[in-house]
Amino acid sequence: MTNGPHGPTLPLPEAELASLNALSGRERLHALLLLLARKRGQDLHLSAGAPPSLRLDGDLVRLPLPDLTPEEVQLQMAELLSDEQKRAFAENLELDFAISVPNTGRFRCNLYRQRGSLSFTARYLQEFVPSTEVLRLPRMLHDVALKPQGLVLVTGPNGHGKSTTLAWMIDVINKERSANIVTIEDPIEYHFHHGRSNVNQREVGTDTHTFAEGLRHVVRQNPDVVVIGELRDHESIATALSAAETGHLVLGTMHALNSTAAVDRILDFFTGDMQAQVRSQLAEMLLMVFAQRLLKRADGNGRVIAWESMSQSPRVKNAIREARAHMLRGLAQGNQGDLIPLEKSLADLVVSGTVMREEAMRFAGSPEYLDDLIRIRREQHRAA
Repeated sequence: MTNGPHGPTLPLPEAELASLNALSGRERLHALLLLLARKRGQDLHLSAGAPPSLRLDGDLVRLPLPDLTPEEVQLQMAELLSDEQKRAFAENLELDFAISVPNTGRFRCNLYRQRGSLSFTARYLQEFVPSTEVLRLPRMLHDVALKPQGLVLVTGPNGHGKSTTLAWMIDVINKERSANIVTIEDPIEYHFHHGRSNVNQREVGTDTHTFAEGLRHVVRQNPDVVVIGELRDHESIATALSAAETGHLVLGTMHALNSTAAVDRILDFFTGDMQAQVRSQLAEMLLMVFAQRLLKRADGNGRVIAWESMSQSPRVKNAIREARAHMLRGLAQGNQGDLIPLEKSLADLVVSGTVMREEAMRFAGSPEYLDDLIRIRREQHRAA
């Protein structure tokens, strides 16, 4: 990696640079997406006034190419979008969609306007759900995925692997349970083949007009498992709780910093007397909140997951019902099975040499507690 006028720049061989510079329109976009896939990156960013950029292991890195002009971005999008997508974008000024590039893979895309010109982001989607060993997910997440009824939330910031964890849970059910799974996604990220279960994937804009409309009809489709790509508003959360109450397993993701913040975020969508009802529903139906982060490996070979969880138990149910969920964070340092803090996972990664202490500290809610755990783990290893 080198430092250019726009920050960290990814060096490329001269022949590859010449090839990229010689391309235009869709051909150049496809070449950039192929480069993203080859580098095992997460995202491609195209914005007028800056060079094309890749997100590699969470960091934005420029490519050693000239700044894009508004006309170049416009040309690439004009050749990429269908007439229907162009009409939708003209009406809404932003567009979510997915594309497949031959011999490269699938990408979740977003097109939007900024300062009068177009900007484009593409997220690289892996073709197959990674294995348990690769993802390093705990056994308890496997077990909760096979529960017959309840609500399971996967939370964390954007770009920290929530969709992959959700897909892994669907894969577990598909392999080990005979169930009718209905997903509502915007857009579909992983494609599933029917296994022991039927996996019916509904994409907003293709299989249902809107996210809200797909949610309104989902329980009529006789699902055993309902997968909501993102719990994003009052309606999606109300549907999730209602479906869980009426005998379904509901899986979904949410943008929340940690497990207790997810509970608070859900309640924030409801006001007045509704909050008491939702607290009661949530206390009974919430099986687990699994909060995750992706950290850079110490050896520079990609990223690794750190996680915390809040599972159903009498004290968790009481805290939610009595609007005291925030107090559970302090209790998590007791490290009992129903409340496992992020710092435990971070400490294990540091002591094993998987991540550097400085990287773990970036994500610790309590740096002092993390240092205590690291010291205790190291003493235990020396004693062993």
